[in-house]
Amino acid sequence: MTETRLLPPKLYETHTTAIRDSPSPPNLFPQDGQQRFASLGDFKLESGETILDCRIGYRTFGRLNPTDRSNIVVMPTWFTGRTGEMTGLFGEGKLIDTSKYYVIAIDSLGNGISSSPSNSKLQPRMKFPKFSIVDVVNSQYNLLTRVLAIHHVRAIAGSSSIAGQATLQWMVSYPDFMDKAIPISASPRLTPYDLLLRQAMRDAITGDSIWKNGNYTVQPGTRLVAELASLIDITPEVFNESHKRDDVPAAIADMAKAIAQFDANDHLRQSEAMSTHDISREFGGSMDEAAKVVRAKTLIIVSATERIVNPGPALAFAKLIRADVLELHNKCGQVLSSCDADKVNSAIAEFLERQ
Repeated sequence: MTETRLLPPKLYETHTTAIRDSPSPPNLFPQDGQQRFASLGDFKLESGETILDCRIGYRTFGRLNPTDRSNIVVMPTWFTGRTGEMTGLFGEGKLIDTSKYYVIAIDSLGNGISSSPSNSKLQPRMKFPKFSIVDVVNSQYNLLTRVLAIHHVRAIAGSSSIAGQATLQWMVSYPDFMDKAIPISASPRLTPYDLLLRQAMRDAITGDSIWKNGNYTVQPGTRLVAELASLIDITPEVFNESHKRDDVPAAIADMAKAIAQFDANDHLRQSEAMSTHDISREFGGSMDEAAKVVRAKTLIIVSATERIVNPGPALAFAKLIRADVLELHNKCGQVLSSCDADKVNSAIAEFLERQ
């Protein structure tokens, strides 16, 4: 067994203050929620390609148990999400109670904060290599073990899309790393309908004349992606309740403005990672074999009205690993917190406390 050592002080960076020349390592476990970065150097992907000068962003919340670090909950970001957008999820009575748990929120590859097509100086735009959910998880594992010297956590929890897929991949890639796992609106592999949706959104970007093979000056495909997103983000019932007929053009314009805030090339690389993901791949395509390696106690949360990530595969996998399941039946679809925040939060709190 080899000993894992902290990397030299020059490895670490913060968003506002460079500490590259610090004579001693900085506080590795702050609780201020500030954006921080860690360098993984040249990071090799499972495809054999390499992300050059790979950086991973993260934020920390709550107070670490100083004796045994037994209260760590890791939360990766969702598709197009950033850790700065997660701060409202943490606190007493919220998704993760930071009066009890120490949250490490990690920016996923390709989100515009961690290494991405939009911010890579050495591999900009479509020169940035395709990566997988396995690569996303491996980058998070490297951050935790090599940089923060963390080798076991209380839980890994991921809500929706990439975050949920990453949580499920953690369960099979590093089964002893966590006591518990909480995939929310997740899928061990996308359904044909899910793949159709992802492909349609990618085509909306690449089919726009201003895309220019990723060398655009204005974000391409924003209106069509906005229309697709508006159709599936919430259920028809909720959309009809919250909009009048004359509101539709303005609703599309507002969504397009929001879509334009996330770089299109980043969208493509994250979407490709989601579409190619399958936790059973290394087990010959057998979910039964993948399930056999899972050791974490698991709570799987899905919505019956979900239309972005079909809940069927997650429910099937839950049976294989005998996971606890919270299946929500509401009109909100993917936006779980809009209808059942209290139910979700209390279920997670109870699950994390259970031995």
